[in-house]
Amino acid sequence: MLLIDELVDIKKLHSATAIMNVKKDAFYVKGHFPGNPVMPGVLIVEAFGQAAAALTAAGIDKKEYKNKLVFLMSVEKARFRNPVVPDCKLELKIEAIRSHGRVWKYKGEAFVSDKKMADAQWSATIVDRK
Repeated sequence: MLLIDELVDIKKLHSATAIMNVKKDAFYVKGHFPGNPVMPGVLIVEAFGQAAAALTAAGIDKKEYKNKLVFLMSVEKARFRNPVVPDCKLELKIEAIRSHGRVWKYKGEAFVSDKKMADAQWSATIVDRK
């Protein structure tokens, strides 16, 4: 389930902005909440993770990530400031804070029309696909 639609403003292995078009017919808003749909916060965190994986993949040799997977290891300081409602463009501004071997640490902020909706820090690891 790919959530992000596009990765722009890429600064190799440092930062990028992911674009996610939150649509009213998306599966995740149909039951969350009936009559008052919002994007679940956990999926904002997942979108952060996908954006970070795409940033990392864009900055390394294709041979390095061809048979790899990226797994979320931890989520820290996740804050959901405003509900993300359907029919909006969610911009995820992410930054790689540091890396040590196969473990990376990131931070990100999510915006709709320049209004901050969420922010978080997280760690991920790159593992061999089996």
